[in-house]
Amino acid sequence: MSDTPAPTARTSPDGPAGSGGGRAAGTVTLAVICGAQMMFLLDTLIVTIALPRIQAGLHFSGPQLEWVQNAYTLVFGGLLLLGGRAGDVFGRRRVFVIGLVLFTVASLTAGLAQAPWQLIVSRGVQAVGAAAASPATLSLLATAFAEGPLRDRAVSIYAALGTAGGGVGLLVGGLITSFLSWRWIMLVNVPIGAVILAAAPRVLRDTDHRPGRGFDVSGALTGTLGMTMLVLALTRAAADSHGVVHWAEPTVLGALGCAAVLMAVFVAVEHRSAQPLVPLHLFADRARLGTYVTAVLYSMAMVGISFFITLFVQRVWEYSPLNTALVFLPMQGLLVAGARAGGPLMRLLGTRTLLTGALAMAVVGMVWLSRLDADGGYLTDLLGPSSLMYAGLGMVGTPLMVGALAGVDERTTGIASGVFTCARQIGGAIGLALLGTVTWTTVAADRTPSGDQALADGVDRGFLVASVLTALALVVAVTTAVGRRKETPVAQGTQDGEADATS
Repeated sequence: MSDTPAPTARTSPDGPAGSGGGRAAGTVTLAVICGAQMMFLLDTLIVTIALPRIQAGLHFSGPQLEWVQNAYTLVFGGLLLLGGRAGDVFGRRRVFVIGLVLFTVASLTAGLAQAPWQLIVSRGVQAVGAAAASPATLSLLATAFAEGPLRDRAVSIYAALGTAGGGVGLLVGGLITSFLSWRWIMLVNVPIGAVILAAAPRVLRDTDHRPGRGFDVSGALTGTLGMTMLVLALTRAAADSHGVVHWAEPTVLGALGCAAVLMAVFVAVEHRSAQPLVPLHLFADRARLGTYVTAVLYSMAMVGISFFITLFVQRVWEYSPLNTALVFLPMQGLLVAGARAGGPLMRLLGTRTLLTGALAMAVVGMVWLSRLDADGGYLTDLLGPSSLMYAGLGMVGTPLMVGALAGVDERTTGIASGVFTCARQIGGAIGLALLGTVTWTTVAADRTPSGDQALADGVDRGFLVASVLTALALVVAVTTAVGRRKETPVAQGTQDGEADATS
């Protein structure tokens, strides 16, 4: 009896015997997985630059406009755990295809929206599709490539292209906003999704579908509602551009209280469940727990800094949307290069050395970046520190992804991927809320006559906070040996049912 399929059943970029056909199949498989994940990540930022045009085109009010982004963020963050487990139970390829269909169709309806409510609903459906398909991308990669050098190489490519999603989102958003209608921000997903849907059934290996297997309904309800309440609180909590802090508002406090209660109930339910939504043994391993915590901390810094660099160059240096997108080109190039180099460097230096060096580079870059000035310039003040920071952050992704999947039984890779993706999503939401609060309260308290300098001071202080968060990620990664290789998969015991083991 064996709980995992033989490694020879898996695809590799070189094929089972180094055949050309096997190499081509592995390349197409990786392209389908990476293309889908990049599209989901791209969609989280591509809308940001187009918001003013969307407001004018559909006559959004200020509060309504927030929900163009919040509808996606809330639903995506809330459903990630459920999406990850659904892939384990119902088949990852099946859930991936269903999620991608939802995302593609909702992108079409969003692009054709004639009223604010239609766009907001479409964004929510997009997020349902992304939450179903996104955890499946990393777990399908783990299923396709055996643990070891082949998977490390595939993960480094996945990390590089996935990491590029944010930068490509800004660039594509700037180009489309400048030269086309905002509607193409949504419609661009339709042909990409159609191509991936045509290829996915042919190249992706599915896991067994066990329709009789139990599903943790109580855990799904409490976990999904708890995550949704947490993301809602974080999106509402940050101080606004007038320096008004919202952390003490009844809506925020109520959402945080509900999230705490629901997550406590969720843990109790998972502890007793025979088929838990999130098997708690995933957190029993010190290295994997460290991976999740590191992912939260570095996502807090990375997402917050990317947002406030965009804000700084547009508001203080008065860059156009297109010029703002072009600012990020060299930064994103280094981010991708760092991610692509992560696999070879991890094998050469070891995980701990790579993480230490990469996170240390990012910390130095963030501290240097905190000296941005309203009278400065891109070449003299922004390019150097941002290049150092993004190159370091790029190299972090590969060892973290490898660490999240190391030693996980194949039947649980979906939820392990979902937890990792959820950690990054929640980290990004916390980072935006925290850095937003620091930035705008600093601006409100600043007595300098120049509004631009006040905003520069606030952004600089936010960057210092981000450097502290990254330094904490470094400490966690080093002390927990993040990414440590396991020789055997995590035992499932009776939690996943010994009867499900394959012969």
